[in-house]
Amino acid sequence: MIGTVDPTTGRTLDTYRFTSDRELELRLRRAHTAVKVHGDSDIADRIGNFRLLAELLRTRREDLGLLITVEMGKPITQSWAEIDKCVAACEYYADHMAELLTPQRVDVAPDTAEVRLRPLGVLLAIMPWNYPFWQVIRAMLPAIAVGNAVVLKHADNVTGCARVLQSLFDEVFGYGVLTHVVLPPHRVSPLIEHPVIAGVAFTGSNRVGAQVAAAAGQSVKKSVLELGGSDPFIVLEDADVSAAAAAAVRSRFLNTGQSCIAAKRIIVQRGIFGEFVEAMVTELGKLVYGTPTDRGTDVGPMARADLRNELRRQLDVAVASGARVLFGGTVDDRPGAWFPPTLVQVRDTGSAVFREETFGPLGAVLSVASEEAALTAAEDSIYGLSCSIWGSDLDAVDRMARRIHTGSVFVNRISESDPRLPVGGVKASGYGRELSHYGVTEFANVQTVRSAATPRSLR
Repeated sequence: MIGTVDPTTGRTLDTYRFTSDRELELRLRRAHTAVKVHGDSDIADRIGNFRLLAELLRTRREDLGLLITVEMGKPITQSWAEIDKCVAACEYYADHMAELLTPQRVDVAPDTAEVRLRPLGVLLAIMPWNYPFWQVIRAMLPAIAVGNAVVLKHADNVTGCARVLQSLFDEVFGYGVLTHVVLPPHRVSPLIEHPVIAGVAFTGSNRVGAQVAAAAGQSVKKSVLELGGSDPFIVLEDADVSAAAAAAVRSRFLNTGQSCIAAKRIIVQRGIFGEFVEAMVTELGKLVYGTPTDRGTDVGPMARADLRNELRRQLDVAVASGARVLFGGTVDDRPGAWFPPTLVQVRDTGSAVFREETFGPLGAVLSVASEEAALTAAEDSIYGLSCSIWGSDLDAVDRMARRIHTGSVFVNRISESDPRLPVGGVKASGYGRELSHYGVTEFANVQTVRSAATPRSLR
């Protein structure tokens, strides 16, 4: 059994039973049956379903957002924004699904040929807690658009969100298109190996991602991994300092800093470093740190106490190695998973808060002498999820962007996902893409059908 813990108070909210072996088999069978119906459904019906899902999310926005906040501590206005983003994704696929799924004709005269997107079957989605609705929607909506069904193994602390997601999909698509299970870690690999499962999508840590990839590889099954990130946020000397500082604070501390694409390594050219840090500290002073259900709160408690403790360890190690606290850094010992917004200046890229992924309200800033030094610092990481570059000379920024090894580069704006654009990483940040038409093809059988103009002899 598992308990869901309120990150604000540390109290257990509810307890959910693990899915039994018998119930798991029933749910897998239901998903397998759903693929046969959903995969062959009319495109017009699927478009209608996506519009209905968008409307349900929009109508229930207040309650769904509150559920997110209660389970994992996200400030309530940001929880509502998460639901809004899910609505936008549903509407995007409703608007573009017919085009995305139309077979592509290829000229192979005198024969006829077309390329069709067909479902793979039942997919296993192993999803994280930090965006409990959006992560599922962004990873699995394109796959469901193709006609796949999904078994959702969500994070243990957002099991309530998983149950509600299943109820929404049941209401819109019918039973089995998305069904959730609650499993301990040791039962995940056997599930990946189960003959009903055709592919695996995973978002989470590198360590667990490697285990998921190994299990999928052993069974010769497609996998898409969105793993850790330690995204550079580069500020060049000709950047708009006030805009960049405000954006750095938003990117680093949104969702209490618990985002894969947050600005985790802030790299600033020396000529504007003092001005930038001053502006950033000013912006940090404007953040409201408090109860997540209050509408005015910007930063609330972290999702779990163990994550808070790990972030505290990283801060302590960094300070012991010469990092200087510029803002925050105090211990908040209230019951729950509290960690105040904190900014430190590091001496070099070897600092723990630069070398490791930090997943919480802790920002690190580094001064560098030149654009080339900024690029070198940005590239000094095993991760390659996204990057944000700030500067006025757009040609120079573009040249730097072409040399950055990340899945996304954002110029004069923060890193963020958008249903119109693919999202994913390289290096230790994983492989594969979610969203846009790339997300549709990741879990599709891209099937070629070529027909002879006339029957031909085999001789």
